[in-house]
Amino acid sequence: MANPKWKTPRSKTRSRRAANWKLNPVTTVECSQCHGAKLPHFVCPTCGTYDGRTLVAPKDEHAGHAHG
Repeated sequence: MANPKWKTPRSKTRSRRAANWKLNPVTTVECSQCHGAKLPHFVCPTCGTYDGRTLVAPKDEHAGHAHG
């Protein structure tokens, strides 16, 4: 069995490990009601519909803000 002649440097080991540590792009689909981007199998955050039914009240732009 072959033995290494030199110790592998930390930078080479870490760069090999780091090569596999990446983020995948987020998958989005088009909402059938408002045609906005939404996550698949989730309620649309813009219009509150899922599978053609309104399940959640649409999100208000100024909810929770005190404009005084």
